[in-house]
Amino acid sequence: MSRNAKVAAGGVAVGLILLFWLPWWVALLIIVGVPAAAYLTLDPSQRRRLRRVTRKEIGR
Repeated sequence: MSRNAKVAAGGVAVGLILLFWLPWWVALLIIVGVPAAAYLTLDPSQRRRLRRVTRKEIGR
């Protein structure tokens, strides 16, 4: 299992735990808010690089 797959599996597990432990709207806010906050902390050059890599992988 690759590192990215492990991170994704861990994120899904945490998301499911949050859905049972917290009200659904709080869990949704955390699940959407954390990646959005992480993206906003990137430098503009890092954001460009991330968009470029994502587009290349979509075109495969």
